[in-house]
Amino acid sequence: MTSFVVTFILQHRLCFNLEPIFFIPVCLLLGLAVLAASENLSSEPVIMPLWNTFASSVSGIWKGAGAVFSPITAQMEPIEVGKNNEHQFDCYTLSRVEAVPSKDGSHIRRTVNWVTLNPSGENKQLHKRGNKSKETYVQEDASLSTIEALAGSKTNHLLPKFESFNFETSDVMEEDLMGMEPGLVFFEDGSYSRGPVDIPVGEVNDSNYFLSPTFKFEQCLVKGCHKRLRIVHTIEFSDGGSDIQILRVAVYEEQWVSTAHLADKSDVDFDVKPFSQRKRVQPSELTGFWKVFETSATPVYEDETITEENDDPPYVYLCTETLKKRNLPESAVYFGEEEVLDMVDVTMLWLPGGVTGYVDVKKDGILCIGVGWYSDEGINLVMERDYGIDGKLKEVRSKTEVKRRWSEPPIF
Repeated sequence: MTSFVVTFILQHRLCFNLEPIFFIPVCLLLGLAVLAASENLSSEPVIMPLWNTFASSVSGIWKGAGAVFSPITAQMEPIEVGKNNEHQFDCYTLSRVEAVPSKDGSHIRRTVNWVTLNPSGENKQLHKRGNKSKETYVQEDASLSTIEALAGSKTNHLLPKFESFNFETSDVMEEDLMGMEPGLVFFEDGSYSRGPVDIPVGEVNDSNYFLSPTFKFEQCLVKGCHKRLRIVHTIEFSDGGSDIQILRVAVYEEQWVSTAHLADKSDVDFDVKPFSQRKRVQPSELTGFWKVFETSATPVYEDETITEENDDPPYVYLCTETLKKRNLPESAVYFGEEEVLDMVDVTMLWLPGGVTGYVDVKKDGILCIGVGWYSDEGINLVMERDYGIDGKLKEVRSKTEVKRRWSEPPIF
């Protein structure tokens, strides 16, 4: 199947209501935009996950790889400046996650050590473009030592393996303490969505016109209990929420190797490649019929406004089974036709390793921050976080989409 892949850079106007009030720089790194239709099969309430179960699921020693991507072009960005004053584009991480007692019950403490590598950037050999309407790929593991530099010249640069670094003497990238905080929605398998309960939306006055609150939205997807993907969007809100700017998109894939109280096992195979050595997912891979198993968490607010900043509303969990169909349009998408498409697809960032990300406003004015993780087995994991027109957290959805193949597909 051929795909038409083009890269557009623009500043797209999005809105919380019928009047445009948001400016979000986005990249249309598109194959063909994906159109979706769905049919609800069943839904039923589920019990809220237990904190102790969640804490046990995320605890342990995690080895990982990470990278940072531009929210405008979706290309890899330097993650650090190395000792020789060269840009580094990849990193390896070693995270120790453990539950620690506290007055309020328990917290989850995360300490991340990291090392940076790869001064040459993304391996362009993984997505050579044959012409305007077709991409040809080499095998993913065929030329891992050949990387095309940003200037266009090729150099042989063999990336060191994870085991070649000593993380006991490496720098600490992050120290974090997570508890039952407002805005945290978690699930028993260890997946979660973390961010504020409220985002600033309202009129600007003389006392706060200079304020530009910046928030991190961290969303975690879990595959098979031993692998997970964390995507962190850093977003700045200004002018009372009338303008937002996506400052940074960081992606980390991690693999569980041992419990937190045991030393790291050196004999555990680590099969997570640096992001510079991976292919990007194509829109055509997400087309077809999908069985979607969704668990949603909806906050219940007692009053019209939250009186205290630390008040965390209770959540109602609902499990839904849906049949979804995604199609590619018959022709390529141009700027003049974008209004007929689902805006989630128009603003999609197609990242290496099967990762997708988007920050968008839907037609009904709902701000959606979403991430996806596609695997060759035909499974697409999705986490979405919605905010209403009043700036309050509206819903969090965790989805497992399984590609289905019927001899006679159902009719929508």
